[in-house]
Amino acid sequence: MPSGTTVSSADRRLGGPPVVHRSSLREQVAAALRDELMAGRLAAGRHFTVKEIAELYGVSATPVREALVDLAAQGMLVVEPGRGFAVPRFTWDDFVDIVEARSLVIDGIFRRLRGRLSALDPDAVASLRRRADAAVRAARAGQLDLLVGCDRRFWAELGAFAGNRRIGDYLDWLRVQYWIFAASYLRARDDVASFCWSRHLELVELIEAGDQAGVHAMLLAYNQESLEQMSALCGRPLPDDVPLQVPAPREAPSLPATTQ
Repeated sequence: MPSGTTVSSADRRLGGPPVVHRSSLREQVAAALRDELMAGRLAAGRHFTVKEIAELYGVSATPVREALVDLAAQGMLVVEPGRGFAVPRFTWDDFVDIVEARSLVIDGIFRRLRGRLSALDPDAVASLRRRADAAVRAARAGQLDLLVGCDRRFWAELGAFAGNRRIGDYLDWLRVQYWIFAASYLRARDDVASFCWSRHLELVELIEAGDQAGVHAMLLAYNQESLEQMSALCGRPLPDDVPLQVPAPREAPSLPATTQ
């Protein structure tokens, strides 16, 4: 059986031919490079070719080229004709746009999609709590390489509670770009923990309590704090025209509390 191919025991029990799950080299390379970008290990403006990445990972050029094109289509790389690919140089204005977009989507979820919020499955909330604990530990220890993955997985699971996969995918896309910008400033510092949000567990507690207004307020405050932290790191003034602190609905219904 080819490397990267698995057959589950459940598939075997069904009788008939097994279902083969093939792990895509294209996806593996894209995921590995995405992690490098999010952790700031690939500096902004750095150039590289398909051949260079293929040799680095020990794979053929075809899946590498496909992975790089995928990342470029997602805005995580820049195509440079004749030179290959480059890490994008996100500006402070780009970062402000990322945080503003995230805030507006979050506010829209709570204001306009509240009737479509998925019922909270206790197992899903328990998994979210585990993700939160891992993210908090990494943030407080200032372990940037570990944090970017833990943080992304936490927010991906939380985003699923909105009950709209496209919204979750968009928020995840914004988060990856957020980290590409932020990690470039955090990577060389010895006080990373002081610039990393670590209230994931508090957010889960609000969710478990069914406090929708509290969740809404914390998410907006988190975005405001993100701007303040990066403003301090970049030495750039805070924008005065970004509507982050949107008032919560006057009579916001509560989320269904999870059963214990």
